[in-house]
Amino acid sequence: MRRQSQFKWVVGQVWKDIDGPFNSGLDYFMKMKSVVLPICLGLLSSALAGPVSAGDPKIEQALRDLDAQWSAAAAAKDLDKTLSFYASDAVVLPPNAATAATSEAIRNVWKEEFAGMVSGSWKPSAIEVSKSGDMARVSGTYEFTAKDASGKTVADHGKYLEVWQKQADGTWKCGADAWSSDLPAVSDEKK
Repeated sequence: MRRQSQFKWVVGQVWKDIDGPFNSGLDYFMKMKSVVLPICLGLLSSALAGPVSAGDPKIEQALRDLDAQWSAAAAAKDLDKTLSFYASDAVVLPPNAATAATSEAIRNVWKEEFAGMVSGSWKPSAIEVSKSGDMARVSGTYEFTAKDASGKTVADHGKYLEVWQKQADGTWKCGADAWSSDLPAVSDEKK
């Protein structure tokens, strides 16, 4: 009980220092929430989301290999193989388009990508595995060449970010996938 009252006193003093010049008149509960809640959330997020400091080289290599296989499948325009790297509940965030959150929507994103694609590939530059070893973030760069609506060949390059999840059977699947171009945006007037 004494410890709790000391904590209340410390929080009260901190709040007095913060609230004093403003005299907002917040009651004690609101003062506690505004001071303690951000601190707790910050501590919790850093404890749960931090990457492994010395990463598991086996997991990192497995993800690097999977990403290379995925890139090769996309370069070959193998739609089913490309889609096989996604988790059943995956979300894809393609540039300049709506989020694809169903298998059918993701299939349509890749059909559209393949329709104009001449060549393409991507390569990871950073892999970070969660402390628990069941999630990972893979980021890197891509290069694609495609035909635009007029038939002109256009080269694009940019970056991507994938979130991989270890499945119940021990395999890894991509749960979130996003990419964006490094090229300046082209307005509708210039098209």
